[in-house]
Amino acid sequence: MTRSTSAARPAATGSRRRIRGLDAEQRSAQRRSQLLDAATELFAEQGFSGTSIEQICQRAYVGTKGFYDHFDSKEACYIALLEQVTAQIQQRVADVAAGAADATWPHRVEAIVRAFVHAITDDPRLGKVTFGEAGGISPAVERQRRSNRRWAAGFLDQQWSEGNATNRDEQRGRLALALATIGGVFELVTDWLHQDNTADSASTLIEDLTRFITVVHAGRRTSREPRTLLPRA
Repeated sequence: MTRSTSAARPAATGSRRRIRGLDAEQRSAQRRSQLLDAATELFAEQGFSGTSIEQICQRAYVGTKGFYDHFDSKEACYIALLEQVTAQIQQRVADVAAGAADATWPHRVEAIVRAFVHAITDDPRLGKVTFGEAGGISPAVERQRRSNRRWAAGFLDQQWSEGNATNRDEQRGRLALALATIGGVFELVTDWLHQDNTADSASTLIEDLTRFITVVHAGRRTSREPRTLLPRA
């Protein structure tokens, strides 16, 4: 009797679909992760403009076809990387803020700033990629940067606000001040990254950012206090 091979086919098909214990979807996710890791290294080492897709593929041990399976262009790869790193930073800062919700403002702002600084300096590549390379790449990247700044401004407003805005003008004014403050924070970070810094100098950055935000907050509170007109002589 001739043995039918039909029963063996599903197993054979299944074995072809799994390579080194990973199915096709898992292998695709692994290749994407490898590409983003390689892009992080290369963008930090030689900048966005100095890095080619071929170099990213070589560093990641992924073929060019594999790159285009995930990203339409080098710009798209960078935006995906920026989104990934930003999400990690936002989550880390939000977790610390939630844990320090009952702390006084001086302790809370210091804890939040410390979490933010360590999120971009514990792995020096992340600070370089997110702050040192993001400017001037393309309009699409600039839109992503603006979105990140607006998130940070809204987050800051939540941290230092004494309550909800009573009208639209107050809300607009608060967010404008928070956005300007975030712009100053990001500029201090960028300037720090372009200096000869070390891991130990991160403490200096924490002090500078904390001082800056504290001064702005103090001025904001002062501007909200009722003013008494001096009597005329």
